[in-house]
Order: sequence, then C-alpha cells, then structure tokens
Amino acid sequence: MTLALSGQKVLVFGLAKSGVAALRLLRQQGADVTALDARGEDALGAVAHEVKALGATLVSGPTPPGLLASQDLVVVSPGVPLALPEIQAARAAGVAVWGEVELAGRLLSGVPLFGITGTNGKSTTTALTGTLFASGGKRTFVGGNLGRPFSEAAMSPDDWDALVVELSSYQLEGIRALRPRGAAILNLTPDHIDRYPSHAAYGEAKARIFQQQQAGDFAVVNADDADVMGLARGAKAQVYGFSLTGKPVAEAPALAGLAVAEPGGFRLAFLGEHYTLTNRALRGAHNAQNAMAAALLARLGGVTSGEVQAGLDGYPGLPHRLESVRVLDGVEWVNDSKATNVDSVLVALRAFSSGVWLIAGGKGKGAPYAPMVEAGQGKVKGVLTIGDDADTLARAYAGAAQVHACGTLAHAVARARELAERGDTVLLSPACASFDQFKNFEDRGDSFKRLVEAL
Repeated sequence: MTLALSGQKVLVFGLAKSGVAALRLLRQQGADVTALDARGEDALGAVAHEVKALGATLVSGPTPPGLLASQDLVVVSPGVPLALPEIQAARAAGVAVWGEVELAGRLLSGVPLFGITGTNGKSTTTALTGTLFASGGKRTFVGGNLGRPFSEAAMSPDDWDALVVELSSYQLEGIRALRPRGAAILNLTPDHIDRYPSHAAYGEAKARIFQQQQAGDFAVVNADDADVMGLARGAKAQVYGFSLTGKPVAEAPALAGLAVAEPGGFRLAFLGEHYTLTNRALRGAHNAQNAMAAALLARLGGVTSGEVQAGLDGYPGLPHRLESVRVLDGVEWVNDSKATNVDSVLVALRAFSSGVWLIAGGKGKGAPYAPMVEAGQGKVKGVLTIGDDADTLARAYAGAAQVHACGTLAHAVARARELAERGDTVLLSPACASFDQFKNFEDRGDSFKRLVEAL
C-alpha cells in the first residue's frame, strides 16, 4: 500500500525507540517531519543529532500551542497518552492521530500480520511464533513492543512473508485500520493502573486487536481466562482457544477449535495433532500456554505440523526469562533476571518441583514476599540474598528456608556453587529491580551468566 505521505506535514510525538523509527520511516516516505519530545536537547543527546541529520525539525520541551493542530498527521509513540489536551485538540481540528504501529501497518497491508497481546507472556509468545514461522520457511519480521519497532519492517516491505508483532495496550490505543490475519490475547490481569481508569478500560484497549478483523481471519484466546473470554465475544473472526484444563470457562464464546495441554506437551484437538514440549526454554505451565498460542497462530497461518514441532524443539528462548545457562556437575543454573517483581517469581517457581536455590534481592518494590515464601514450600532449599532488600527477604523467609546473606551476585553464585547438589537448580529470580547494583535487569542477567560460565 502506498500512502500519500510525500510533502505531508507530519509530527512525531515522543522520541523513544518507536518514535525515532517512525521518524526514519516518514522521512523515507518524503514527509515533512516535526519531532516533538518533552526532554531538552541535552537529555535527548544522540537522538537530537539524528533528528536534525534526517532533515526533521526538532521541538523539545513544552508543546507550543497549536502545533499539533497545524499538522496533516500526528504519529504518537506508545508512551504518550492519547488523552493529552493537545492531542484531543488536534483531533477536534480534524487532524489524523495514529500510533506508530498504525503508520507501519498501513505501509505493510499486503503482508499477513500476526499480532499478540496480553498482560504476561507476550514477548515469549511473539518470539516463539516468529521461530515457528521461520521454521516453515517464511521470511519473518519479529518485533513491535518486543525488540525492533514495527516501522523498521515498513522500511523494507518486500522483505517479509509474515509479520509477528507484540502489541501492548498503549500501542493498540493508537490503531485505526490495523488488521491482523491472526490476533491473540494471552491473558488479562490488573496492570497499568496509572494509565487506565479501570480494569475494564484496560481490557477494552487490548480488545482493539480484534476490531478490524474480517471473515477469513482468526482470533486465539486463553480459554481459561474469564476476562479474555469476555473480550473474545466481540471478535468478528473465528475464535480458537487454548487451555490447560480442556474445560473452557463458562463465559467462552463458541470455539472453532481448542488446544489442550497434556503430559509432556499439548494437542490441537480439532486437528488431531499432538506436540511434545521437551525444550527447557519452554518449561512450566505458563510456557505451555505460550506454546499453544504460538502453535495455533502458526498452524492457522499456514505452517505445517512438522515445521511447528521443529520450531518448538529448536526455540532458543529469550534472554533473562528462565534461561538455562549451564548444567555443571548435575546442577542447572537458570537466569530469570527479568523477574523484577513477586508475581514473576511465582511463575518461575511453578516451573520447578524441588531442589531450588533461589538468588533474590535488589531494589525492592514494596510488595510483600509472603507469596514467594508460600509458593516455595517444598521446592526452595535455600535463599541467597543480594542487594538493598536483602534484610527484608531474610525476615520473610525466616523459619521457612535457609537464608544466606551474600550481598553481591558474585558472592551468591560462589555460595550456591558450594551448597547445590546434583539434581538441584540455582535460580536467579530476584523479585526486585536491579538499579541498586546494575544498570538494568539485562546487565544483572549478563553478569550472572558470566559468573556461572566462569565456574
């Protein structure tokens, strides 16, 4: 699809990763671009230099009155709320307001799009779905809210046979005509309470993934989640479900097919197909759900059953998410540095039956650790504490498990090497932010991997 963007006055609001990608795309299309960001030029740093090098006009700081209303199009980054008065005024003046994914999608409308949203598991499911399509020989773009901005795909539209895109609720707020061939909602739990007035409003933003689907498209939904089933009732496309129990909630709409977990894997009951899950990168019930969603998207999107199984077997996993680093003397070392809150640690603990040495701590978020303690009963042999919240963790685990105050990650790894026995697992799943000792959770996870590889 060719948009008439050449010579159009377009404002890009917000210069984070997706905003900069949209700016590059718009300049490629010949638009006259103004880039707006609340940060000053010094704070923008290299981004400010790139904006100018691309021939765009940079406006930093407060939004000048009337600037947005003077444009032909406003492209909004996901972090910029659409409820801002200046955006509402632009809309009232008849200016089109799109999210970055809407812009990219209009330039990629000839390529099948498979969109994935939900509160948890989006990134793993997106990456896995991309692996399955690639296993089927498809030239596959994988990105969106995960990794590469969607606009990067639109810079070279002829390069792709399939687009697998993670879509956050923020991104979905900004779509108008985006039409996924396959659209998945994985789950819905309370989140982003600072942006949405209610859980229902958050769900409505997620459900926008279905709004432009037509006959011949399909939806993939969690049949065990009542909130998701409520959203699925509004889907125009055929709805397929996935379930750990095989018994969809009562609120479920009529399903065209169901994927059901079974020991060692899952089955696509409506196709009579069975798949095994022996890949360590897909351990745990939550990953069984992710795998079923990905398999449905791929099979319904034209990937064969054999190609799907090969993709499941070969999926490398995402860094810092239950990432198996090494097995040394019968002890597995697992990097789950992405677990920066208690709920994420609960998911990790469900993936193990016993013999866990848990490395936890960092910059705490104020949530009680009691659910972790309870979930670890019979599983966690000991806790090795690090970082600012070490004492709080120690008090929570007092009497429930051995506690070893280690202070730093290096000391925790060394102590775990002494304590762990054949068959045990050393799990870095901190339940805390990393900023007390590391740049971010990636830095923490990479440090853990280096320490473990050096053992």
